[in-house]
Amino acid sequence: MTQTVLILGASGKIGRYSEEAFRRAGWHVKRWDRQREDLMQAARGVDVIVNGLNPPRYHDWARLVPAYTAQVIAAAKASGATVIIPGNVYNLGARGGEWSESTPHEPNTRKGRIREEMERAYQASGVRTIVLRAGNFIDPKRTDDVMSLLLMRKIRSGRVTVAGDPAAMQAYCYLPDWARAAVGLAEKRAELATFEDVPFAGHAFTAEELRAFLSAELGRPLGFARFPWWLFSVLAPFWELAREMLEMRYLWSTPHTLSGTKLARLLPEFRPAPRAEVMRAGVPEDLFAQAGVARGVQVS
Repeated sequence: MTQTVLILGASGKIGRYSEEAFRRAGWHVKRWDRQREDLMQAARGVDVIVNGLNPPRYHDWARLVPAYTAQVIAAAKASGATVIIPGNVYNLGARGGEWSESTPHEPNTRKGRIREEMERAYQASGVRTIVLRAGNFIDPKRTDDVMSLLLMRKIRSGRVTVAGDPAAMQAYCYLPDWARAAVGLAEKRAELATFEDVPFAGHAFTAEELRAFLSAELGRPLGFARFPWWLFSVLAPFWELAREMLEMRYLWSTPHTLSGTKLARLLPEFRPAPRAEVMRAGVPEDLFAQAGVARGVQVS
């Protein structure tokens, strides 16, 4: 019998890749149109809800995230659906290291506390919930991810942009991989606990490693550019996004990875995209063409 998934935030990063992955896996996919549909009605008869709702550009999280959470919990309770959430690392604080499902949650920012309250609400609700926790999103098809907006913003001038310590290990999440893992967990949901925290290891690398790799790929030495935090500090009193980004600045100098042990146990056949493919995402096509490199070729 074909299973049904309801995608919330279908036009966003998580929603778009989830829709593609579930369709490829043979699921019936429903997209929720929040302008026209009642969520309770849209969720009737669905087996899984992928919650890709997230206020864009960190807008009004304190009000909107709890509101979205209550809405999704109510719909999932009514339908009996399992909810899959793209968790992040904001809950885990500023102690670096390998973060796993056993790492104490010590949110040290306002947004971290909001995310922690959201997860605790799902856990207390009794709704079957899978938190698939990941690092910075990398979207190979769009221009509004961490690669294009930050790391690669000066690549045409031969520089990788750094927002913190270039030697600090950072966790990255290649979105097509996250979506495939979400499908795999959805298909094993009957075997899981009511509330599951599953770290998604993805790929981890430092800005120094990224610079060295791309220097070799593009055939020329690359330098570093510093992210203009000074400008964001000046604009913070007047610009919400600047304030919200400044709050998360610490993460760029906090060395961290996410453990892959639990996901490997649950989905032993899952394999992420090659590291080279992920590290090349966000570099404009024409730069590879100038260097005579074919996009998508796996590099050992």
